[in-house]
Amino acid sequence: MVAGIAIAPGVVLWRERFSKPEQKRLLDAVTARIAEAPFYRPVMPGSGNPFSVEESNFGPLGWVSDKEGYRYQPAHPVTQKAWPDIPAQLMDLWRQIAAAPDPECCLVNLYRGPARMGLHQDKDEKAMDAPVVSVSLGDEALFRIGGTTRRGPTRSVTLSSGDVVMFGGPARLAYHGVDRIRPDSSSLIPGGGRINLTLRRVTGP
Repeated sequence: MVAGIAIAPGVVLWRERFSKPEQKRLLDAVTARIAEAPFYRPVMPGSGNPFSVEESNFGPLGWVSDKEGYRYQPAHPVTQKAWPDIPAQLMDLWRQIAAAPDPECCLVNLYRGPARMGLHQDKDEKAMDAPVVSVSLGDEALFRIGGTTRRGPTRSVTLSSGDVVMFGGPARLAYHGVDRIRPDSSSLIPGGGRINLTLRRVTGP
């Protein structure tokens, strides 16, 4: 496997870790599972304001957000059915780079048009010793990552289809987000947009 690029302490980037044929095969696996667990639009705790991204999950647990707060749960909040399994390609990736027990959640975010994700920490998981692994499919995104304080310095990196980012160790609680996507920069996803697949260890709801 080609070595990744260290872009900050604890943050590693692999450019086009998935080749174009592999991206298509992974997208097909994702699309089949979204037919079982369709995208929905979460809302912010308290205010109920909708996210600009649509979401779903794969694996034993899924991350959800509603007026009651953030949490992991075993069922889709709309269909009430169990989440589909995590695609084999993603499990293989995790086992090759994460050096941690298998993930229990794959959060799936769909970005279209002006969708973005503000700076945030992935801190609802119990297993903080395991990294977070993120896979990009489709349109390019301007990804921003900083330190463990919200007001600390940040850096931005353009992520393209097939790229993989892993952050753990000193960067496990790094603030990160997506400033914007670049529409029509990829033809992979029918109808355009970007799908982000985020693998997390979790260890329980």
